[in-house]
Amino acid sequence: MHPLKFRPILKERLWGGTKLKEVFGKPIESDITGESWELSTVPGDISVVANGSLEGKSLQELIDSNAEELLGKSVVERFGKEFPILIKFIDAKQDLSIQLHPNDALAKERHNSFGKTEMWYIMDADPKAELIVGFNKDVTKEEYAESVANDTLLDLLNYEQVKEGDTFFINTGKIHAIGAGVMLAEIQQTSDVTYRVFDFNRKDKEGNLRELHTELALDAVDYEKKDDFKVAYGHEKNEVNTMVDCPYFKTNFIELTNNLDIDTANRDSFTIFMCVGGETVINTAEGEVAIKSGETALLPAFTQKISLQSTGAKLLEVTI
Repeated sequence: MHPLKFRPILKERLWGGTKLKEVFGKPIESDITGESWELSTVPGDISVVANGSLEGKSLQELIDSNAEELLGKSVVERFGKEFPILIKFIDAKQDLSIQLHPNDALAKERHNSFGKTEMWYIMDADPKAELIVGFNKDVTKEEYAESVANDTLLDLLNYEQVKEGDTFFINTGKIHAIGAGVMLAEIQQTSDVTYRVFDFNRKDKEGNLRELHTELALDAVDYEKKDDFKVAYGHEKNEVNTMVDCPYFKTNFIELTNNLDIDTANRDSFTIFMCVGGETVINTAEGEVAIKSGETALLPAFTQKISLQSTGAKLLEVTI
């Protein structure tokens, strides 16, 4: 099983734009494309291989027939034959809705799904572009409910101006939104469960307000003010710099100015590379694949050694 690239699954969104085409060359015709799903086994949106001898095979087919070789024995023991994370690039031309995600227990009980812990790496941001992450003070459940009812929720929220390279960890329950003018890489648990609590009273192309999940959100919100979301990480070149190490995924930052070899013989997990700048060629004993900014590659768990060849690239390396 050679290193794999997949066809992007492109999603129109009310708040989307055209940067995924203009910057990354994604095959987009719409003016409101908000997301490129790079790796997914979400039902109805299953990634399909775009390169090599396995071109045309779905990611789920490969997992069903070669689960341990592709995912890793320890990953299969935890998640079975389900790819445990979802990888996206996001272009927000307008503000996204204010939202949050339930934890594993609530998501299992209500939706028979995993919860949704996620992280964001900012790839590009307009001047003064910002995110909403958490509250600006401790809030009671009653205060929160009243603010939602009175359209004053925005007064309780914490705003963060962002620039390229800024990274945020969004644990379950944390209220959040991506602001207009931000393009980012997103790594998350495999789940599409989102509780939308405010959408700026926008209407879709049919003139309808989008559904809100006001009642569902009440027991899922983390009402405490916390400063645990901004990720500090090293920027040593040609080295693996740890960014996030949580129960659901581990992400490292690698900036290449020279070639780099990585020993993965004892990893027991697949490896994902998201290219967030420049370009690189990924070599293994099973083959090679080239990725450039806005592209993603998946390497099977049985890969023993990875050689990254580049004179200029920024990568997010993701494992379990």
